[in-house]
Amino acid sequence: MFVPERHQTVPVPIKSRNAAVAVGGNHPVVVQSMTNTDTADAAATAQQVAELFHAGSELVRVTVNTQEAAAAVPEIQRRLWDIGVDVPLIGDFHYNGHVLLRKYPDCAEALAKYRINPGNVGKGANHDKNFATMVQCAVDHRKPVRIGVNAGSLDQELLGELMDVNANASVQQPAQAVFLEAMVQSALRSARAAEELGLHKEQIILSCKISKVQELVRVYRALADRCDYALHLGLTEAGMGHKGIVSSTAGLAILLQEGIGDTIRVSLTPEPGSSRTQEVRVAQQILQSMDIRPFLPQVTACPGCGRTTSSYFQVLSQEVERFLTQRMPAWKKVKPQAANLQVAVMGCVVNGPGESRAAHIGISLPGTGEAPRAPVYEDGEQVCTLEGPTLAQDFLARIEAYVARMA
Repeated sequence: MFVPERHQTVPVPIKSRNAAVAVGGNHPVVVQSMTNTDTADAAATAQQVAELFHAGSELVRVTVNTQEAAAAVPEIQRRLWDIGVDVPLIGDFHYNGHVLLRKYPDCAEALAKYRINPGNVGKGANHDKNFATMVQCAVDHRKPVRIGVNAGSLDQELLGELMDVNANASVQQPAQAVFLEAMVQSALRSARAAEELGLHKEQIILSCKISKVQELVRVYRALADRCDYALHLGLTEAGMGHKGIVSSTAGLAILLQEGIGDTIRVSLTPEPGSSRTQEVRVAQQILQSMDIRPFLPQVTACPGCGRTTSSYFQVLSQEVERFLTQRMPAWKKVKPQAANLQVAVMGCVVNGPGESRAAHIGISLPGTGEAPRAPVYEDGEQVCTLEGPTLAQDFLARIEAYVARMA
């Protein structure tokens, strides 16, 4: 498997009761997600955390914005343990984190990590005071912190300071360049302040999220050049559907290919009433498509053309995808290497045999005018020919048998 050379960062351990996830260093890029339930509703939030965990999220963030939400965090954790889910929970704090962490020490202890936004911890003297209070809570409870800068809530005092410097410079930079520099400086200054307050470098993760792909790339390149803190990647407010998926993929892929990024989140806007888990699957697919980290067996399937006689190859591709997704949780326990499996489902003889030979196991379906028989290949060799009404079931059985033989 090809793995881009990683930007060297300091590893950050994030621990739950019996689970531990390491972010940074030479550890695999970690997938995380965030709930959209009212955290004060412990039952609904625990259920969604469990769904995200079972979809593959290795860290799950919850909003902690009210006293009721803070009070509910320990119950959410207990509910998760009761159903056998032990995933590190991250508390997302804005505006009042300094109050909630002090007032609800059980919440501060139950969370595995805190997210602090330096742009909204307060203004003037209160900014430093409130930031210090939150960091001291992290020190007291031995918790790591993500210092998460967002373009939409950037520290306006810092931005004003840099704008003034730029206005008086002999060579002025465009306003947007100063804005992006302010994001980077907000993260770096806050990290240095956190270290001065007692956090260690291996307890700090940085992020600088923005909603435009090229600006995201520019900010993270600058951040990676100027520090060795672990970095969390994400295109914030990516949007819905294809737009959100494509934009997130474009931005994250560029950075990951350059070895930048230790943990990622794909911030998709879900369809009303739909599952939150899509963002987890997209994040996994980005990493797997780039050969950075395997999660599920992959299916190579042709797009179809005038040579394909029907939609059968599409139907079979869907059946194979569904089968692999359903079987992977069980395979993971006894055959985790199945995550690297490549399966080809091809629709005619043009590329069908070649792609099927290149996969671990593949099938080349008959196209227009071809004999109604489908050769099956395993490890580059034709092993049988399938036909008739049980073709799909027979091919799935061969996949199952192939996995059983994997070393």
